[in-house]
Amino acid sequence: MRKTIDGIETDYTDCGEGPFIFLLHGWGSKKELFAPITELLSAKYRVVAPDLPGFGKTQEPPEEWDLASYTDFVIRFIESFGAKRVILLGHSFGGRVIIKMASRGALPFAVDKIILTGSAGILPRRGAGYYLRTRLYKMGKAFLNWAPVKSLCPGALSSLQKRMGSSDYAAASPTMRKVFVRVVNEDLAPLLPQIPEETLLIWGENDPATPLSDGLQMEREIPNAGLAKIAGAGHYAWLDQPRVFASILRSYLKLD
Repeated sequence: MRKTIDGIETDYTDCGEGPFIFLLHGWGSKKELFAPITELLSAKYRVVAPDLPGFGKTQEPPEEWDLASYTDFVIRFIESFGAKRVILLGHSFGGRVIIKMASRGALPFAVDKIILTGSAGILPRRGAGYYLRTRLYKMGKAFLNWAPVKSLCPGALSSLQKRMGSSDYAAASPTMRKVFVRVVNEDLAPLLPQIPEETLLIWGENDPATPLSDGLQMEREIPNAGLAKIAGAGHYAWLDQPRVFASILRSYLKLD
């Protein structure tokens, strides 16, 4: 299904009947990865999962968005369904958007519950090696942007960015790379105490992208949060341990 939000053709799935649950995917992902969750929840809920701008089948944002821009977009997307009460489930980058949204306070709809799995938002602790690498990258970028070098080696800067950036950064378009930098450098930890909603955190114990320590911090700092840890699962816990993940959702949302 498709609808236009603020001029952006947005692709989404919409299935089931009942109270609304909106699913927000992670960076570089798409709504289809939520298929097992969508199938489970649609027995009792109306489940809506968009491809966020710049991912899946939804066009890129018209400019270099920050996290607030994505949050505004999602609010307007939810409003377009006439939803008055919702449950929000977010993975990784989708969790960032939900944290930003929930901490705002007054919204045009009520949020009954929040479910975050492998949510991003906590800045990693960085050692001296990170700052040295960043400095070397900036020096290399400045040199390769110098007009004489740029004309002799037009692809050198792109190669440097791919070698020294993360895989998510390397895979992104020029616009989305700028969006990525703006998004990942925003620390959401100060917003956690401002989330009033009941929040379930589901974390893979072996998550390499958003480590379990992030989940533990969110559990401590979100006033009404509880953490469910899944052994043998990584960043995509519902795909790594589908039965355990489904069991947690069934219990929490009273699906049985």
